[in-house]
Amino acid sequence: MTEVIAVAVITLLAVISPGADFAMVVRNSYLYGRPTGLFAAAGVAAGVLVHVSYTMLGVGLLIASSTALFTVIKLAGAAYLVWIGIRTFRTRSEVTVDLESKPRLTRLGALRTGFLTNVLNPKTTLFVVSTFTQVVHADTPAWQQAGYGLFMSAAHLGWFGAVALFFSNERLRERMLRAQKALNRAIGSVLVGLGLGLGFAR
Repeated sequence: MTEVIAVAVITLLAVISPGADFAMVVRNSYLYGRPTGLFAAAGVAAGVLVHVSYTMLGVGLLIASSTALFTVIKLAGAAYLVWIGIRTFRTRSEVTVDLESKPRLTRLGALRTGFLTNVLNPKTTLFVVSTFTQVVHADTPAWQQAGYGLFMSAAHLGWFGAVALFFSNERLRERMLRAQKALNRAIGSVLVGLGLGLGFAR
Protein backbone atom coordinates (compact mmCIF):
# COMPACT_ATOMS: atom_id res chain seq x y z
CA MET A 1 0.00 0.00 0.00
CA THR A 2 2.92 2.36 0.75
CA GLU A 3 4.32 1.71 -2.74
CA VAL A 4 0.96 2.44 -4.34
CA ILE A 5 0.57 5.74 -2.47
CA ALA A 6 4.12 6.81 -3.35
CA VAL A 7 3.61 6.06 -7.06
CA ALA A 8 0.28 7.89 -7.09
CA VAL A 9 1.57 11.01 -5.36
CA ILE A 10 4.81 11.29 -7.35
CA THR A 11 3.02 10.65 -10.64
CA LEU A 12 0.28 13.20 -10.05
CA LEU A 13 2.76 15.88 -9.00
CA ALA A 14 5.02 15.13 -11.98
CA VAL A 15 2.11 15.34 -14.39
CA ILE A 16 0.80 18.65 -13.01
CA SER A 17 4.26 20.27 -13.00
CA PRO A 18 4.53 22.38 -16.20
CA GLY A 19 6.94 21.25 -18.91
CA ALA A 20 7.27 20.45 -22.61
CA ASP A 21 4.19 18.19 -22.68
CA PHE A 22 2.10 20.90 -21.03
CA ALA A 23 3.24 23.58 -23.47
CA MET A 24 2.61 21.35 -26.49
CA VAL A 25 -0.93 20.37 -25.42
CA VAL A 26 -1.75 23.99 -24.54
CA ARG A 27 -0.61 25.17 -27.96
CA ASN A 28 -2.52 22.50 -29.90
CA SER A 29 -5.70 23.07 -27.89
CA TYR A 30 -5.51 26.84 -28.19
CA LEU A 31 -4.73 26.95 -31.93
CA TYR A 32 -6.63 23.95 -33.31
CA GLY A 33 -9.42 23.28 -30.84
CA ARG A 34 -10.48 20.67 -28.33
CA PRO A 35 -10.35 17.44 -30.44
CA THR A 36 -6.79 18.14 -31.60
CA GLY A 37 -5.73 18.87 -28.02
CA LEU A 38 -7.24 15.60 -26.84
CA PHE A 39 -5.37 13.65 -29.52
CA ALA A 40 -2.16 15.33 -28.40
CA ALA A 41 -2.93 14.27 -24.81
CA ALA A 42 -3.43 10.68 -25.98
CA GLY A 43 -0.05 10.82 -27.70
CA VAL A 44 1.60 11.95 -24.46
CA ALA A 45 -0.01 9.05 -22.57
CA ALA A 46 1.24 6.58 -25.19
CA GLY A 47 4.73 8.01 -24.90
CA VAL A 48 4.76 7.38 -21.15
CA LEU A 49 4.32 3.64 -21.82
CA VAL A 50 7.61 3.65 -23.75
CA HIS A 51 9.45 5.09 -20.73
CA VAL A 52 7.74 2.59 -18.43
CA SER A 53 8.69 -0.38 -20.62
CA TYR A 54 12.43 0.24 -20.73
CA THR A 55 12.46 1.32 -17.08
CA MET A 56 10.81 -1.91 -15.92
CA LEU A 57 13.35 -3.94 -17.86
CA GLY A 58 16.31 -1.89 -16.63
CA VAL A 59 15.27 -1.82 -12.98
CA GLY A 60 14.66 -5.57 -13.03
CA LEU A 61 18.12 -6.23 -14.43
CA LEU A 62 19.73 -3.91 -11.88
CA ILE A 63 18.03 -5.60 -8.95
CA ALA A 64 19.10 -9.02 -10.23
CA SER A 65 22.69 -8.09 -11.08
CA SER A 66 23.90 -5.50 -8.58
CA THR A 67 22.20 -4.43 -5.38
CA ALA A 68 24.87 -1.80 -4.74
CA LEU A 69 24.41 -0.16 -8.15
CA PHE A 70 20.65 -0.21 -7.73
CA THR A 71 21.06 1.55 -4.36
CA VAL A 72 23.22 4.24 -5.96
CA ILE A 73 20.62 4.85 -8.68
CA LYS A 74 17.87 4.85 -6.05
CA LEU A 75 19.67 7.62 -4.13
CA ALA A 76 20.28 9.54 -7.36
CA GLY A 77 16.57 9.28 -8.14
CA ALA A 78 15.67 10.61 -4.70
CA ALA A 79 18.12 13.50 -5.18
CA TYR A 80 16.49 14.29 -8.52
CA LEU A 81 13.06 14.49 -6.89
CA VAL A 82 14.46 16.94 -4.33
CA TRP A 83 16.13 19.01 -7.05
CA ILE A 84 13.07 19.21 -9.30
CA GLY A 85 10.96 20.00 -6.24
CA ILE A 86 13.19 22.96 -5.38
CA ARG A 87 13.07 24.19 -8.98
CA THR A 88 9.29 23.91 -9.07
CA PHE A 89 8.96 25.72 -5.73
CA ARG A 90 11.07 28.61 -7.01
CA THR A 91 9.25 28.92 -10.35
CA ARG A 92 7.62 32.30 -10.73
CA SER A 93 6.89 32.62 -14.46
CA GLU A 94 4.33 30.82 -16.56
CA VAL A 95 5.24 28.26 -19.21
CA THR A 96 6.17 29.94 -22.50
CA VAL A 97 3.93 28.73 -25.32
CA ASP A 98 4.37 29.69 -28.98
CA LEU A 99 0.93 30.79 -30.16
CA GLU A 100 2.03 32.73 -33.23
CA SER A 101 2.54 30.27 -36.10
CA LYS A 102 -0.38 28.09 -37.09
CA PRO A 103 0.58 25.45 -39.69
CA ARG A 104 -2.07 22.89 -40.53
CA LEU A 105 -2.19 20.00 -38.05
CA THR A 106 -4.34 16.89 -38.42
CA ARG A 107 -5.55 14.86 -35.46
CA LEU A 108 -3.12 12.10 -36.39
CA GLY A 109 -0.40 14.73 -36.52
CA ALA A 110 -1.41 15.90 -33.05
CA LEU A 111 -1.24 12.31 -31.77
CA ARG A 112 2.25 11.92 -33.27
CA THR A 113 3.40 15.27 -31.88
CA GLY A 114 2.22 14.39 -28.38
CA PHE A 115 3.91 10.99 -28.55
CA LEU A 116 7.26 12.32 -29.78
CA THR A 117 7.25 15.25 -27.36
CA ASN A 118 6.91 12.86 -24.43
CA VAL A 119 9.21 10.09 -25.69
CA LEU A 120 12.01 12.59 -26.34
CA ASN A 121 11.45 14.47 -23.07
CA PRO A 122 14.30 13.78 -20.59
CA LYS A 123 12.14 15.07 -17.74
CA THR A 124 9.71 12.19 -18.24
CA THR A 125 12.59 9.72 -18.42
CA LEU A 126 13.99 10.93 -15.11
CA PHE A 127 10.62 10.98 -13.37
CA VAL A 128 9.69 7.45 -14.43
CA VAL A 129 13.12 6.05 -13.55
CA SER A 130 13.16 7.94 -10.23
CA THR A 131 9.70 6.69 -9.29
CA PHE A 132 10.43 3.06 -10.12
CA THR A 133 13.77 3.02 -8.29
CA GLN A 134 12.07 4.39 -5.16
CA VAL A 135 9.16 1.95 -4.96
CA VAL A 136 10.13 -1.24 -6.80
CA HIS A 137 11.84 -4.00 -4.82
CA ALA A 138 13.13 -7.46 -5.64
CA ASP A 139 9.81 -8.99 -4.52
CA THR A 140 7.56 -6.55 -6.44
CA PRO A 141 5.72 -8.71 -9.01
CA ALA A 142 5.83 -7.77 -12.70
CA TRP A 143 2.05 -7.36 -12.87
CA GLN A 144 2.19 -4.79 -10.09
CA GLN A 145 4.97 -2.86 -11.85
CA ALA A 146 2.90 -2.94 -15.05
CA GLY A 147 -0.03 -1.58 -13.05
CA TYR A 148 2.14 1.33 -11.90
CA GLY A 149 3.03 2.02 -15.52
CA LEU A 150 -0.57 1.94 -16.68
CA PHE A 151 -1.53 4.30 -13.86
CA MET A 152 1.22 6.72 -14.94
CA SER A 153 -0.08 6.66 -18.50
CA ALA A 154 -3.71 7.07 -17.40
CA ALA A 155 -2.76 9.99 -15.13
CA HIS A 156 -1.08 11.74 -18.06
CA LEU A 157 -4.13 11.13 -20.25
CA GLY A 158 -6.50 12.46 -17.59
CA TRP A 159 -4.49 15.57 -16.76
CA PHE A 160 -3.60 16.58 -20.30
CA GLY A 161 -7.12 15.79 -21.43
CA ALA A 162 -8.28 18.32 -18.84
CA VAL A 163 -5.64 20.77 -20.10
CA ALA A 164 -7.04 20.36 -23.63
CA LEU A 165 -10.58 21.03 -22.37
CA PHE A 166 -9.54 24.12 -20.43
CA PHE A 167 -7.22 25.71 -22.98
CA SER A 168 -9.68 25.38 -25.84
CA ASN A 169 -11.90 27.80 -23.88
CA GLU A 170 -10.56 31.31 -23.21
CA ARG A 171 -12.25 31.87 -19.84
CA LEU A 172 -11.28 28.46 -18.46
CA ARG A 173 -7.74 28.93 -19.82
CA GLU A 174 -7.21 32.08 -17.74
CA ARG A 175 -8.47 30.36 -14.59
CA MET A 176 -6.22 27.37 -15.11
CA LEU A 177 -3.12 29.52 -15.62
CA ARG A 178 -3.78 31.31 -12.34
CA ALA A 179 -4.23 27.99 -10.55
CA GLN A 180 -1.08 26.57 -12.17
CA LYS A 181 1.05 29.35 -10.73
CA ALA A 182 -0.45 28.86 -7.27
CA LEU A 183 0.31 25.13 -7.37
CA ASN A 184 4.06 25.50 -7.96
CA ARG A 185 5.05 26.00 -4.32
CA ALA A 186 2.81 23.21 -3.05
CA ILE A 187 4.06 20.76 -5.70
CA GLY A 188 7.69 21.68 -5.05
CA SER A 189 7.37 21.28 -1.28
CA VAL A 190 5.78 17.83 -1.53
CA LEU A 191 8.36 16.61 -4.07
CA VAL A 192 11.23 17.69 -1.82
CA GLY A 193 9.62 15.91 1.13
CA LEU A 194 9.04 12.75 -0.89
CA GLY A 195 12.59 12.76 -2.23
CA LEU A 196 14.09 13.10 1.24
CA GLY A 197 11.75 10.55 2.78
CA LEU A 198 12.24 7.92 0.08
CA GLY A 199 16.00 8.49 -0.09
CA PHE A 200 16.45 7.75 3.62
CA ALA A 201 13.95 4.89 3.71
CA ARG A 202 15.34 1.34 3.80
